Amino acid sequence: MVMLPIYMDNQSTTRCDPRVVEAMLPYFSERYGNAASRHHAFGWEAKAAVDAAREQVAALVGANPREIVFTSGATESDNLAIKGVAGMCRSRGDHIVTVATEHKAVLDPCRRLEGEGFRVTVLSVDHFGRVTVEQVAEALTEKTILVSVMAANNEVGTLQPVGAIGHLCKERGVLFHTDAVQAAGKVPLDVEEIGADLVSLSAHKMYGPKGVGALWVRATGPRVRLAPLFDGGGHERGMRSGTLPVPLVVGFGKACAIAGAEMGAESQQVLHLRERLRQGICERLEEVSFNGHPTERLPGNLNLSFAYVDGNALLMNLRDVAVSSGSACTSADPEPSYVLRALGVEDELAHASIRFGLGRFNTEEEVDHVITAVTRVVTRLRAQSPLYEMAKSRLRLGT
Repeated sequence: MVMLPIYMDNQSTTRCDPRVVEAMLPYFSERYGNAASRHHAFGWEAKAAVDAAREQVAALVGANPREIVFTSGATESDNLAIKGVAGMCRSRGDHIVTVATEHKAVLDPCRRLEGEGFRVTVLSVDHFGRVTVEQVAEALTEKTILVSVMAANNEVGTLQPVGAIGHLCKERGVLFHTDAVQAAGKVPLDVEEIGADLVSLSAHKMYGPKGVGALWVRATGPRVRLAPLFDGGGHERGMRSGTLPVPLVVGFGKACAIAGAEMGAESQQVLHLRERLRQGICERLEEVSFNGHPTERLPGNLNLSFAYVDGNALLMNLRDVAVSSGSACTSADPEPSYVLRALGVEDELAHASIRFGLGRFNTEEEVDHVITAVTRVVTRLRAQSPLYEMAKSRLRLGT
């Protein structure tokens, strides 16, 4: 029997794995020292736990543990990478290159820097959501100091060719940052293999706790220096001052260790569930289109557009299924998703898009329940749609 409600919004956040919770618990009440307290056993114990977690996070992405800088999450990591490079390298250049489908945690800092006199080139993507290394190469100038391209898109799941882009940046002497929040723990990612200089990570996207993330900052070849976002205490090699949340850091490390050990089998299982869901919906409903790259994508991401159905109405009627609308609407600003627009999806279809995010704890029984629920709701909403009836009439008349 399927337990309701069903959670399929794993690109938004993930359930904290019980093994992660178990690892964190002692550091809330028994081992509660401050990792920066160097003169007593409580601090030593906390520091040892942080060091172990730093090794676990680094191992997941092929990094050196001393290059891991803990932050409050991906938004801070992205801001530290972009603003940190801008602040440190302004005397050398003022140009940044990024992509139209990046997360707002990248696009908004870039806009802020534009207001401070920096120049930002925002590259377009193809209808699959991918940018090419040739586009990046054409955008680079002698004043380019940073390229920021996400590893995997949070909305449509498309994987970017970050390896090719990273190696291009190395050849041109430009720093390369990738927001790998959605990719890490889901697909193989090695910071050296992709030629990155800065990589953003977040625990709660990989079954760890909310409120903790990391920025990998290259220490050699070249050493990357960042202007800190704020000052006070000189923690994390002076790049991120503030007392570390030891329980969350421990949880982050454990989540990375589990992901590293189980990624292969888990990705295959999640991909199986995604394809079962996609095929089940598309076999039962017509006028359903698939958004994002068909193969170069996250295993658990499925973004579908249902013609002649309002995405918000679909969400409201799927009361027992947690998914996200592909349309970033508010009552005051009913604009469709900027990501889907960048892919060339028409506004009506963008408003009719749903993102299903499958993950570690989903089952086949849940997938089958969601197929039935989506089919039922879409069929009912289309029956109430004059536009759908007009379209069916035109088809019957052969016009």
